[in-house]
Amino acid sequence: MKQISTFGASRYQIGDLQLLRNADDDTTIAKLLAPCPIMQLEADQAVTESSRARLYIVLRGSLSVATDTRTGMADGTVSKILPGESVGEQSVLDEEANLSSITALEQSEVLVIEADIVWKLIDESNVLARNLLRLLSFRIRAANAQLRRRQKLGEFYRQLSMIDGLTGLYNRAWLNDLLPTMVATAQGSHAPLALIMIDLDHFKKFNDSHGHLAGDQALRTAAHVLSSALRPTDFAVRYGGEEMMVLLPDTSDKVAVAVAERLCERMQQAVVFADMRVPLPQITASFGVATLQIGQDEQALIAAADSALYRAKDQGRNRVAHQALMV
Repeated sequence: MKQISTFGASRYQIGDLQLLRNADDDTTIAKLLAPCPIMQLEADQAVTESSRARLYIVLRGSLSVATDTRTGMADGTVSKILPGESVGEQSVLDEEANLSSITALEQSEVLVIEADIVWKLIDESNVLARNLLRLLSFRIRAANAQLRRRQKLGEFYRQLSMIDGLTGLYNRAWLNDLLPTMVATAQGSHAPLALIMIDLDHFKKFNDSHGHLAGDQALRTAAHVLSSALRPTDFAVRYGGEEMMVLLPDTSDKVAVAVAERLCERMQQAVVFADMRVPLPQITASFGVATLQIGQDEQALIAAADSALYRAKDQGRNRVAHQALMV
């Protein structure tokens, strides 16, 4: 970056600078700006960092400005600064060195104004103060809008990371995140909470007989059986492999068992794939039902449902068992 002129000796006018357009006293402003250097940058050349706060105004060409990430406050957003536009206002107001990375996108000429001159210009020109406030307000609004978009995108990806890619059900990460809260809420309000543990019967044999693609389709079919039969307030989870789980808030023992029996019947009737030219594979599942007891945590609730599930398997599979009594 080399100095090629000063503002006073150049062809540029005060009207070329957006922050000073319609200034009320051009003469005083021109005197203050006259000694300010005009620097030339070649394409891809970076503005040399200074320990002092400075305002940079593009006179010709364009700059790329990437906000600094070293403080942890900025996100590396890149802006393009065109002729008449400026960068460095915040550093002047904060009296701190500009931490943004500034690079010329093409051969450019930049007016450099030291912080003390900027403050003198503000004292001399109400227009500069108003334009500066308007510019900073616009940038704050833009930054807030971008932050909201990033928050929404972050939430979208967070939710996406809690969905099982194969079945579309919630996954184990979702369960680990939400079940403790659901249990604490139920215990605190003395509301019932039921959990149904589900295991597809002889799934390894199904895979060996029909292939893993058919096995994947069977898992999707089973997931659809669960999700299509539940209330909007209920949750279906792929617990792992061929094991699934249903959470039923505000649901008593009797109702939870009835739900499990309905799901068991629908699972028997499910069509894995509709190609009738080949023998239609059938899937069944075993169901273990448990309801939250006083003093139980989420691990104890899962263990109770899992114990009931094993009783259903021991009794011949394709059936429902409750934590306390056979159904």
